[in-house]
This record gives sequence, structure tokens and C-alpha cells, in this order.
Amino acid sequence: MLLRWFRVFLPKEERFFDLFARHSQTCVQGAEALQQMLRGGDETPLHCQRVSQFENDADGITREVLTAVRRTFITPFDRVDIKNLITAMDDAIDQMQQTAKAVILFEVREFEPPMREIGTLLVECANLVGRALPLMKSIGQNVGMLTAITEELGKLEGRVDDLHDIGLKELFLKHRDANAMDFIVGAEIYDHLEKVADRFDDVANEINSIVIEQV
Repeated sequence: MLLRWFRVFLPKEERFFDLFARHSQTCVQGAEALQQMLRGGDETPLHCQRVSQFENDADGITREVLTAVRRTFITPFDRVDIKNLITAMDDAIDQMQQTAKAVILFEVREFEPPMREIGTLLVECANLVGRALPLMKSIGQNVGMLTAITEELGKLEGRVDDLHDIGLKELFLKHRDANAMDFIVGAEIYDHLEKVADRFDDVANEINSIVIEQV
């Protein structure tokens, strides 16, 4: 109790929020590059490289956060929560890179309409996370907005799940009498895209658990 009272009078480490903002901006850029990749065509490998570059930038920011957690006396919220939040954010952009790697490996240049639709939803997810993080500076005042954002992230993840299932069905019907390899490759890309949405849902869960602890 005394420690909690004492912490109120100590300045919280603002740089965590700067690092969160930088990481979330990188996630948005990664999602936009992924969206452009899913348009297909000759530029596809270039967009794949951009996804990988943003993922690399995000890794660097994650390392900065984990170092700051070890070295900072006062953190804005529990150290474990900070680690879990930045790790979940990093997992989202890692999964974008896994998608881009699969596209390079299988030399894919054309993408199905549901894949492109998922790409648009993933940009929405990244932007929602970017909106949520600054609100966590004053969780008490922003509970309603944070809850609304995390609920929206959950809904987007559900829509991606639906598109994944619809897309797989369409892919099967398209290729069942033709090239099995095209189905396998398409299914692999759908699975990677679905996992990006799952990781954003994990970010929403981490934000929720912090909100519950702080309120």
C-alpha cells in the first residue's frame, strides 16, 4: 500500500509510450506494405522486402523496450505486462513477415479477392492498436474507449476468420480438378494471414488485462 502511494509521486517513464508509438507505427507500415503486396503483379517481391524491413525495425524497438524494462525504476504499468504487450505487438509484425516469406518462397504473383480483403482488415487492426496505445497513459479516463477498441479488434479477427474459411472453400472449388499445388500454396497464405489477425487479437487481450489491473 505504501509503495503504491509512493509511486503516485514519482514520475513515470514516458519513453515507454514513445517506444510503443514507434513500434505501432512500424506495424501500420508493415500492414500497408502487406496490403500492397496482396495486390499482386511484378512489384510483389519489392513489397515483400518492405514488410521484412519494417519487421526488422520493429525487432530493434522491441529490444529497446525490453532493455528499458530492466533498467527503469518506475514503469507505467507492471513489467510483465509491458513485456507481454510489446511481445504480442512484435508477434503480429513477425507473422506479416512469415506471410511475405511464403509469397517469396512460392513465387506468388496473384492473390485471391478474400486475401486482399484480409489485407485491408489487417491495416485496420494495426491502426486500432496505434489509437489504443496513447490512451493507456491515462487508463482511468479512457476505459470506455480502450474497451471499444479491443472489442473492435476482436470483431475484425472474427471477420478475418470468416474470410479465411470462405477463401479456402473458393480455392478448393477452383483447383479441385486442376493443380493441387496451387491450392496448397493458397491455403498456406490464408493461414499466415489469419495468424496475423490472431496476433492482433492477442494484443487486444494484453491491453484488456492491463486495463483490468489498473482500474
